[in-house]
Amino acid sequence: MSIAQVLKCIEDNSIDLIRFEQTDMYGIARSKTIPARHFRKKATEGLNFFLGHLSYDPMAGFIQGTGYLEEIGYGDAVCFPDFNTFVILPWCDRTGRILIEPTFRGEQVASHPRVVARRQLDRLKNLGLSLLSAHEYEFYLVHRGTKKRVNNDHNIRSTLRNNEDMKFTNQIARDLPQVGVDIECLETEYGLGQLEISYLPAFGIRAGDNAHTYKASIKEIARQHNYEAIFMSKPFPDDVGNASHFCHSLWDAEEKVPVLYDPNDPNGLSETAKHWMAGILAHAPAIGVLMAPTVNCVSRYQLNSWAPYNATWGYDNRSCFLRVKVNGSKNTYIENRAGASGSNPYLSLAATVAAGIDGIERKLSLPKEVTGNAYDEKEIPPGTALIPNTMKEALKAFLDDKVITDALGEEFVRVFRVAKEHEMKLQEEAISKGNTNWEQELYFDYM
Repeated sequence: MSIAQVLKCIEDNSIDLIRFEQTDMYGIARSKTIPARHFRKKATEGLNFFLGHLSYDPMAGFIQGTGYLEEIGYGDAVCFPDFNTFVILPWCDRTGRILIEPTFRGEQVASHPRVVARRQLDRLKNLGLSLLSAHEYEFYLVHRGTKKRVNNDHNIRSTLRNNEDMKFTNQIARDLPQVGVDIECLETEYGLGQLEISYLPAFGIRAGDNAHTYKASIKEIARQHNYEAIFMSKPFPDDVGNASHFCHSLWDAEEKVPVLYDPNDPNGLSETAKHWMAGILAHAPAIGVLMAPTVNCVSRYQLNSWAPYNATWGYDNRSCFLRVKVNGSKNTYIENRAGASGSNPYLSLAATVAAGIDGIERKLSLPKEVTGNAYDEKEIPPGTALIPNTMKEALKAFLDDKVITDALGEEFVRVFRVAKEHEMKLQEEAISKGNTNWEQELYFDYM
């Protein structure tokens, strides 16, 4: 879309208000609402927006050391919209939304998650490839105020349980396609009050935008129904976690020809697919903290947890880091199962692409697949790396991986590192005070 097309859409639909919205480092939507009569000016001259929003933890506590706070006098970024992201929000009164990215002193902010993701996609395009992808989210639905879950059994996909509140789920199914998120399937998951609502993939950065829109929209619509939608990765210690599997396939740069499938290969995988997967597995310990980026998230990487425990792959194998579905030329895809629902979708996309690119560039060899249970040591190839499951170990694995840190950039690495150190400090303080509820206090409401 062009600015002229957006302005016409605003006029034709009598839009009064437009949200200028962006992600923060944790994937939380942060925005300013602008009256429509000021849209042209803000869109062309830029919107001032506190750069320190990239220094917020999930509850807007300041994270020191990012370079975006006292170091620059707590100054503003100037944000500009991507006109292709303009949508009308059907659950709001005459309101539109457009996604923005920050600039500072005339330069893009290199640590901004959407910028990080776009740059990895640009690198992929330089290899003659494009990415078709979607994030597959799980979340818990609880009553607002009491935080009591909407049902109290594990009877996964029971039709009665699937349709416990059809007004809510039907609104999701009908409204989200109007903002570009094409809902494909609605179902309940194993956890008490846990849902999974999946949607169709998209090419390029739109996949990250769709994931951002999906989470923000579901959380907002849930509140209109007096619920809270909880994407915190492990909100209930005694129940299963929330995953965000990153399902993706590779295509040519023109987004016309799929490249993962090879009908002449005994298992249906092309050499490009094998190198790509080998790269992801080679860097799995490092990108784990980007796929599951909080103290709460990373604790999911346990034996028999439905989250990956080691750097393995298999055909339609849910116990592995990579689950591969071979379904012919256009429908073969890879599921990166390391993602947690509390992740930032732009960063999980960027991490996967950065690792996969290295596999292609170095023509890495794919290890043997796991045909049984990847949680069983006897079933996995010798020397298979484990995925770190504490923040200290996960952050070290990330910082020690020069391929990944160089790909994502020095400025991003600095901001991400101090954010994780901030979380570990909060964890230490909570333990010293005997506060066992600190993770819920930090992550539950807004993630």
